[in-house]
Amino acid sequence: MNPPLRYAVFGHPISHSLSPQIHQDFARQFGIALEYTAIDAAPAGFEAAVRAFFAGGGHGANVTLPHKAAAYALADVRSLAAERAGTANVLTRLPDGRLAAHNTDGAGLVRDITERHRVDLRGHTALLLGAGGAARGVAWNLLEADVATLTIVNRSPAAADALADAIGDPARAHTRYWEDLAGIGSYDLIVNATSAGVLGQDLDLPFSLAGARALCYDLSYGPAAAGFLAWARAAGARYALDGLGMLVETAADAFELWHGKRPDTDPVYERLRGRH
Repeated sequence: MNPPLRYAVFGHPISHSLSPQIHQDFARQFGIALEYTAIDAAPAGFEAAVRAFFAGGGHGANVTLPHKAAAYALADVRSLAAERAGTANVLTRLPDGRLAAHNTDGAGLVRDITERHRVDLRGHTALLLGAGGAARGVAWNLLEADVATLTIVNRSPAAADALADAIGDPARAHTRYWEDLAGIGSYDLIVNATSAGVLGQDLDLPFSLAGARALCYDLSYGPAAAGFLAWARAAGARYALDGLGMLVETAADAFELWHGKRPDTDPVYERLRGRH
């Protein structure tokens, strides 16, 4: 019998990751035997750890904070989504030994919102908080989901301007200053792509940002999303969602890329939601 195929998720820290459980759940749907481990790699040792994993027979890896930009940099070939974001959350060993980088964050976010939660984003006014790798990973997909406008706000205006310039659609994607949040009106969709929750910081957002039908979405999940979700509920948002569904959907994209089979994400999501 052939040994199970080897996969991993790289991060720092990584002990909290649900990815091993998610991929094992997906594999059981198809009777696939695989080995999926969580590997804690400090930034200075990330590239060496990844290369050692693939040299030792690894087939594919998911990548999370803080390594997505480094994963993109070390790849030999990159998908369009990865190139747009400048980051990668999936690495795959090609038959010739090269590494391919993908970014499935934006597709996973939009699919979670539109398919799982049945919210049509067409015509929505969207506010994107943050302009780093997480924001870049989802910005284009939000526009492709036909939001009417995408306003990017970041504590460092230069990063927000750079993202808007990269998008190149000034009629729809533009920036505002963080200091102006109290006076820029309300939005239908507010996406928190900052690292504030992960760092235990308070965003201190005005309640006026949340429109009557607002969907507030934190790309993090679990305790890291708690503060933003509490703000969203207090602001009267219609929906206050964390990124657990996005995590499951991005994992499904990676699984399909590696195995050629699309898993059923709903039972996995429901099982995890019952525990978090």
